[in-house]
Amino acid sequence: MHKYGVVDTTFSRVNMGDIAEKTIKKEDNDCEIKRYTVPGIKDLPVAAKRLIDWGSDGVITLGWVGRTQLDKYSYLSTSIGLIMVQILTSKHVIDVTVHEDEAEHPDDLVKIAEDRATKHAINLVRLVRDGESSLRGYAGKGLRQGYRNAGELS
Repeated sequence: MHKYGVVDTTFSRVNMGDIAEKTIKKEDNDCEIKRYTVPGIKDLPVAAKRLIDWGSDGVITLGWVGRTQLDKYSYLSTSIGLIMVQILTSKHVIDVTVHEDEAEHPDDLVKIAEDRATKHAINLVRLVRDGESSLRGYAGKGLRQGYRNAGELS
């Protein structure tokens, strides 16, 4: 049985944790999911590390970044922290982040969040359940999460 970790934040304006959990269960119905909710994005790295320490084979983190420059700096430090967790544990931590300035209309932000959380949850299942070669067939396809695919050039 595969074990997945889901980390979300109270700052997020869309419940991406629920979306990720439902998607993971749909893709891998014989799995265990542990969920950890933190206040904001700078808390994501330690939560991801703890879930891995508690037995998760891979983790998805779901964060929301505000519109200010300070918010962007907070995300940068979070991203570096999540990369460090991956390096230290040799486990995948899929970082799903919605930046509030990606869209002006709240409905568009909801669509971005839902699409991104769903597609990245599927990516996590493929990596954990099926292994590193499971995404090889999609390489170079210009796939996107949150928006329409960009498409391949060759």
